[in-house]
Amino acid sequence: MSLSKKVTGNERREMLLDALKTSGHPITGSELAAMACVSRQVIVSDITLLKARNEPIIATSQGYLYMAAASPVFSERIVACIHPPERTEEELILIVDEGATVKDVKIEHPVYGDLTASIMVSNRKEVKQFMEKIRDTQAGYLSELTDGVHLHTITAQSESILDDAVKALKGAGFLME
Repeated sequence: MSLSKKVTGNERREMLLDALKTSGHPITGSELAAMACVSRQVIVSDITLLKARNEPIIATSQGYLYMAAASPVFSERIVACIHPPERTEEELILIVDEGATVKDVKIEHPVYGDLTASIMVSNRKEVKQFMEKIRDTQAGYLSELTDGVHLHTITAQSESILDDAVKALKGAGFLME
């Protein structure tokens, strides 16, 4: 669904919102820009305005995602973890291999307070893409600001899946005791 005529900003934002709602998977800013025949920066501004309207759009490492389009989640848990940066991929794989999704990472910053970043990885392919993006952009991990201490919100369709993920993290020495 690409635009062929000049449209107003409101019309474009409605088109973007519809694309995100019906997608069921993340769409990159570049893909949305191509659909709307505008720059990626215009898309960033449009997404900001949609979020200001309380639309449940999150930016993930794979692109923008409309949360109502995500698969239903019945259980959620926050786990406290600690590890050096080089064990991040191992940690994420342990969680997704148990059938859980890593929703976000949180740290407590001494100046800014709680900082949260969306991760939204549910399988090994998404973990690989997330790790490649970290490497390609040479971005640091939030946990590097707190000597490896961080929280993850993990979600799954059952408490037993979350229990298994926590057990795997504990067995590998990732959980803070």
